[in-house]
Amino acid sequence: MRRLLILLLSLSLAACGFQLRGSYNLPWETLYLGMPESSEMYAQIKRSVEASTQTRIVTDPKAAQASLVILRNEQAKNILSLSGTGLVREFQLTRTFVYRIQDASGKELMAPSQIILQREMNFDDTRIFASEAEEITIWRDIQTDLVQQILRRLSAGSRTAKS
Repeated sequence: MRRLLILLLSLSLAACGFQLRGSYNLPWETLYLGMPESSEMYAQIKRSVEASTQTRIVTDPKAAQASLVILRNEQAKNILSLSGTGLVREFQLTRTFVYRIQDASGKELMAPSQIILQREMNFDDTRIFASEAEEITIWRDIQTDLVQQILRRLSAGSRTAKS
């Protein structure tokens, strides 16, 4: 009875189109990432693409079926609130990423897209080192979220481009 229940649950999940988060379907056999190969973001995207798709990351844009072209990649740290004595109490961390996808000849495969991620961070000037460590952790979290959003959009955009 137990095995039958497990079988029915797994069949119902397969039938509904369930897909594990992090599993993507990119239509290109090769993809070029227009960013420095030594960057942490390059490594994250490459690892995610090669682990969850059939797509290979290449180092030559002419050898790629598609290229991720970065139009803007900015980080900003703005004061969100001050204490009564004028000391910073809260920051807002913002990452703006604008990109497009093109083929080897420069033809646009996906229109420019923008991702803006924001996080708030409490700041305590009596614990500077802890606040700096928290900020580094938040920036890493933002970048991880950014990579996942890029891959979801590439996967979703490739389905709409085929239709």
